[in-house]
Amino acid sequence: MRRLLYLPTIHFPMNLPKSAARPRRFDLIAFDWDGTLFDSTALITRCIQLAVGDVGGTVPSDAEASYVIGLGLMQALAHAAPDVPKEKYPLLGERYKHHYALHQSDISLFDGVLDMLGDLKQRQHFLTVATGKSRWGLDQALGSVALKDLFHASRTADETAGKPHPRMLHELMAEMGVAPERTLMVGDTTHDLQMAINAGCASVGVGYGAHDQRALAPLGPLFVADSARQLRQWLRDHA
Repeated sequence: MRRLLYLPTIHFPMNLPKSAARPRRFDLIAFDWDGTLFDSTALITRCIQLAVGDVGGTVPSDAEASYVIGLGLMQALAHAAPDVPKEKYPLLGERYKHHYALHQSDISLFDGVLDMLGDLKQRQHFLTVATGKSRWGLDQALGSVALKDLFHASRTADETAGKPHPRMLHELMAEMGVAPERTLMVGDTTHDLQMAINAGCASVGVGYGAHDQRALAPLGPLFVADSARQLRQWLRDHA
């Protein structure tokens, strides 16, 4: 079942800063979650490694484990553990969730993310989340950092197609009534940027998450930010 995150009615001050008075280039901004807004890359990498080891697979390197971040959970685990037989996939998923649950409260938003979302909310963009997390996982994260009221809608990998399939973005655009040329995808992986290409949308990459700038650049993002604060500035000036 799809879950909508409704934004309450907001009354904006008359004297907005100059950046808020400029016409919007994008009406809808879709954010990836892990590694883009939420500082969880190292934890996810470690949990993948622990889960694979628990079921007797060859433990992937940090680079191999972090590469799959952004995919749906089972798609990611299967890619990171090619020698684990399919009949062990349910156990592999359970072990990942076990390790993640032990430490999920240790992670937090990147510095500057709340300010950035506040800027975008003031300019009345539609803010959404398109993530490889499960619905349960995203709802847990949103509840823990009190962000539910900032987002109009969200899609997770277990309720639609996983990245880089464009279905997440197609559904969000349809729900908000926004065309691809007025939609921007922001993410830290090649999966996010390829999804934007597949959906006919523009993208912005972040180089502080799972994939570095060298991997993101060939996919043609409008910009690659080195920090959440730099991302905030670019979005304020160009979105």
